Amino acid sequence: MTPRQRWTLVSTVIGSGTVFLDGTIVNAALRHIGQDLPGSIIGVLEGQAYIVGGYLAVLAALLILAGALSDYYGRRRVYAIGLVGFGLTSALCGLAPTLEILVLCRLLQGAAGALLIPGSLALITHAFDGLERARAFGIWTAATSALVVLGPLIGGTIVDTAGWRVAFLINVPLLAVALWATLSYVQESRDEEATGRFDWLGALVAALAVGGLAFGVIRGGANAWADPAAWIAIGIGLISLIAFPILMARRPHPLVPLELFRSPVFASVNLATFFIYGGLYVMLFYQAVILQGALGYTALGAGIVFLPTGIMLVFFSTRIGTIAGRTGSRLFLVAGPLLMAAAALWYTRLPIDSAAWPASIDDPASLVPPVSVFVDILPFALLLGMGISLVVAPLTTTLMGSVSGRFSGVASAVNNSISRVGQPLLGALIFIPISAVYYASLGAATGIDTTDAVVRKAFQPLNPPAQGASSAQILASNQASIEAFHLAMLACAGLLVVGALVSWYGLREPSPTRAAAPTPSAEPPAQAT
Repeated sequence: MTPRQRWTLVSTVIGSGTVFLDGTIVNAALRHIGQDLPGSIIGVLEGQAYIVGGYLAVLAALLILAGALSDYYGRRRVYAIGLVGFGLTSALCGLAPTLEILVLCRLLQGAAGALLIPGSLALITHAFDGLERARAFGIWTAATSALVVLGPLIGGTIVDTAGWRVAFLINVPLLAVALWATLSYVQESRDEEATGRFDWLGALVAALAVGGLAFGVIRGGANAWADPAAWIAIGIGLISLIAFPILMARRPHPLVPLELFRSPVFASVNLATFFIYGGLYVMLFYQAVILQGALGYTALGAGIVFLPTGIMLVFFSTRIGTIAGRTGSRLFLVAGPLLMAAAALWYTRLPIDSAAWPASIDDPASLVPPVSVFVDILPFALLLGMGISLVVAPLTTTLMGSVSGRFSGVASAVNNSISRVGQPLLGALIFIPISAVYYASLGAATGIDTTDAVVRKAFQPLNPPAQGASSAQILASNQASIEAFHLAMLACAGLLVVGALVSWYGLREPSPTRAAAPTPSAEPPAQAT
């Protein structure tokens, strides 16, 4: 690698990695935030929901706009603005005096983060060619995916040792390094054929489509689908989603050129992304909830069990990305989701008496894992780690190689938007049957009326019951949660298998020679500034 390429990779890993990490690391800080910050306008639970869900909704809503802006106005310029914005909003989050101010800063942080994710892949596409590009994507995906998987562990450690504010403030020095690398080494690039006016109407409709669906599903799930605002947001999102391709076909300079989807590879990769990443993220979410809820793991213990997955990502993703650049990605994008489906199926045998891991940094003896971790959890972590390692770099390489270099920013943004909308949409669909199974099992075992709103507030799937529940009710709730969790894992396995089938039927690999060559219309290799 040249110095320009090396520092481009460093900058993009730090920039996009902090965005991904902040999507998970803050989960470990929610309880402490609720205890420390006063809220006069919104309640603690509502504020916590906005801190996580609001950030993700804004991030998802603005990804396509950000990708198009980077192609139109310059990828390095937009990326540098995103670094500054994410650093400033991270500092403001860490210094927020009230819950309402933290929520506002968190929403602004999501907007700044949207400028970083599509830009990072576009900068890598411009800086690398051929097999070097495949290897660079492998390094990027290994680092960012490992951060996502290890987010709960990193967050739990930071919060327990230094406080929740440090979880935000730690971004600032890291992003300062990324900004220096960007301004010093990254070459500017843009869509040189973009001569018309920027499609702000298309950007608005895209934001309403993605943001409406994401916000509506997140808010609806948090309020048991009893909030009219959730249904209104979903309705706006669906109408905008239907209107978007019609609008793009009529615009002289569309935000997302429909010609992108004429590529069978681009269309197939995005459809596979919806099922693969949707199933993966839903599986990770429910796994974290069941471990800390019904099984009684601490946040630290639930985070440590992911270490094997993160280690496998770091060691294998780069190598697999390089191999996929030579041989093609189809086999990897079939085998990877199938291995992840096998991991989900392993969890369908998780017993209710699986021992908890009350790990604590204050008690060194508690850091020794019980036998149940090796029997019940470790096989899942290993299968998952290998499966993700086979998917992340080949999927990114195939996606970015399926489009002209001039559309690299918006192509990355479309794919990231699909992956982020898939998680809440598929999660909401899966929650319907698992909630029904949970309350049916709980009602049959205890005789309580599980249709009563007060009962449903006290007993929620996969979580421990509210204080005051009898020992018999706690046991019945835990058993019902395990049954619901088994069903959720079956559903996730099904989604992953569908993703593998889409990859098998939709991808037609070019020869290794063509796969290694740069796209015909891509920009020439950049020179260091």
